[in-house]
Amino acid sequence: MRIVRIANFVTPASGGLRTALRELGAGYTAAGHEPVLIVPGVGRGTSDELTGQGRVITLPGPAVPGTGGYRVLADRRRLDQVLRALDPDRLEVSDRTTLRWTGEWARRARVPAVMVSHESVDGVLRTWGVPHPLARAAADRLNSRTAHAYSRIVCTTEWAAAEFTRVGARNVVRAPLGVDLAARHPDCRSAELRRRCAGRAAVLMLMCSRLSPEKRPGRALDALAELRRRGVDAALVVAGDGPLRARLEARVRAERLPAAFLGHIADHAHLAALQASADLALAPGPAETFGLAALEALACGTPVVASAASALAGLVGRGGDTALDDGASFADAVQRVLARPEPARRTAARQRAEGYGWQPAVEAFLAAHDAPAPRSRAVAAPTSPVPPRGGW
Repeated sequence: MRIVRIANFVTPASGGLRTALRELGAGYTAAGHEPVLIVPGVGRGTSDELTGQGRVITLPGPAVPGTGGYRVLADRRRLDQVLRALDPDRLEVSDRTTLRWTGEWARRARVPAVMVSHESVDGVLRTWGVPHPLARAAADRLNSRTAHAYSRIVCTTEWAAAEFTRVGARNVVRAPLGVDLAARHPDCRSAELRRRCAGRAAVLMLMCSRLSPEKRPGRALDALAELRRRGVDAALVVAGDGPLRARLEARVRAERLPAAFLGHIADHAHLAALQASADLALAPGPAETFGLAALEALACGTPVVASAASALAGLVGRGGDTALDDGASFADAVQRVLARPEPARRTAARQRAEGYGWQPAVEAFLAAHDAPAPRSRAVAAPTSPVPPRGGW
């Protein structure tokens, strides 16, 4: 089958969504299908290349202000032309706001389509300060329309599915994401890297996150400050970038907190070593529907302290702890984790991750598409590249 996937908010420095698209595309390819991914890019031109995750088409997309570089596919006419030229057997969409119109396109083209829910709408709205009743009402309206527009809604956790079942959607299916259990492993731990990151601190905490409001990165600094007030000799390293970075760095300087911002880390092996070398990872985002960075940390044997309001509360289990949305609560959870013997807490973290490989994830997504069972076969190179602007 030719499975055409469309995604917004993907950049070279993206985190979980980019990883999920890459791994699922590679899995679809290995199963003998032909995945085609359409994403927005910089400039006026287009690109069309064959990659490890299948064919990737980049179309021009304007940047969204205040998001630190995220772009969207805003030209409906052009995207419509590309979709018609591709003639998909299945459509998979990863943006239920600006791309929801593709559900109606698929209905007219008689193409079964799924929408992948990568975020909680009411959760994101609340992190942006929208009062809970208004956020819930807005989310219910959007989710009802989304469920009606697509053949199926794919949710990675029960937590993510809850806002759809709340509005009576009957086409929701579960398909958890995964982690590369070989590339993310406790053996990635590096004593030298830990020494460089922690300095003289006894406890090294790590946050791998986009630095944007819905991720609540400031909670990590709240927790660090509180722990040090309590006499815990802790330091923090932050892997990731985003619109809040300058503000967070200014706070670190003003309060003289032992925190280092490393920016986006493109080297997967280096990031795995960092995740394995920390004593624990913080995941403060209250609207996470899965949390791939946290799962990667668990796979590396590093316990995770996550927001109790997010889907990670059900994923972490004995592999860490959860906290309310304030620094003191996160500090409490950190101390509870550190009170456990290190071998026990690191073993428990790894065990939690071992139930989330990418192969079961690929099979679950293909089942949502009613696609044939996986089988190994390479996908042929594209025979017709995307024409230049104006060629569609």
